[in-house]
Amino acid sequence: MSFAVLELCAGGGGQALGLEMAGFHHAAAVEYEPQFCTTLRKNRPHWNVIQQDIRHLRHNDFTGIDLLAAGVPCPPFSIASKQLGADDDRDMFPTAVEIIKHTRPRAVLLENVPGFASAKFEHYRRDLLNTLTKFGYQPEWKILQAANYGVPQLRPRFVLVALQPKDAEFFVWPLETGPIETVGSTLVDLMGANGWLGAETWAAKACGIAPTVVGGSKKHGGPDLGPTRARLQWQRLAVDGLGIADFAPDSTFPEAKLPRLTVRMVARIQSFPDEWQFTGGKTWAYRQVGNAFPPQVAKCVGQSIMHALNRRRPAANGSNGKLIEMRLLDASRSLRRLPFQFKPKAR
Repeated sequence: MSFAVLELCAGGGGQALGLEMAGFHHAAAVEYEPQFCTTLRKNRPHWNVIQQDIRHLRHNDFTGIDLLAAGVPCPPFSIASKQLGADDDRDMFPTAVEIIKHTRPRAVLLENVPGFASAKFEHYRRDLLNTLTKFGYQPEWKILQAANYGVPQLRPRFVLVALQPKDAEFFVWPLETGPIETVGSTLVDLMGANGWLGAETWAAKACGIAPTVVGGSKKHGGPDLGPTRARLQWQRLAVDGLGIADFAPDSTFPEAKLPRLTVRMVARIQSFPDEWQFTGGKTWAYRQVGNAFPPQVAKCVGQSIMHALNRRRPAANGSNGKLIEMRLLDASRSLRRLPFQFKPKAR
């Protein structure tokens, strides 16, 4: 059976692509940034890409959608920002909740930075779970590490899945598979594409998993691999993290010198297929790559949701000791006594 997804804050397409790979088709992909919409349309001309602020989305057009998925802006909860939470104008969780209230999808998928799971946002998080429970869902959340799902990168993400009771009993978090390759084995062909003789030697040094790729924002961050700590981690992988290169090193590049990654290389570390094209200049393209939910992780979560919607249990359900389900129904019920209500801020 085919299921439709409404994607909010689609960005450069990481989560949307992963859900497509899991078997969902897109009723719409909604994104505010024109350049990101250009990328989505270039790669998927048949998608219904809507360039719009989600606060102005017509709810009635998507009533009863199978899955609502959203990667709402992360700066309000990121340790790289001021962590203003609900006081940040970029906080779109209330808007996403309002859309869920009106569209009543069978399933909900919300993704954000791991900072959202911190003690600082415990009340905010509990209120979100409580609200989804009042809507009739059984919400669960977990921190998923991208490296545990075949992505050569340490990229933890907060992932919340909420399903209606008859579907929720069939939901199981995807089994961890571990990283498949290292940075070196992932990128050796791209690093040597322009004739650099040091590519194989470099790949042997880059024998670990990448740190979290940092995409930056309009206000802060450019095309580089992150703050000082991240750059030191990249240096241990024989990568110069001070910038993003336009091209792979050529035959004149010294073998002993640390190369920089290109946008395409970073996209591959994020698990984007090479044929996925990012439009715009280097800064805009890199921002789309760096802020994406890795497609491979989105695919794994999407497959688990697909099993639940089909009311089938995946094979080896619960046999993996690493698989820890966080059933929050009872906890959410106990939170109904909280006086605070989750409402969109007046604007």
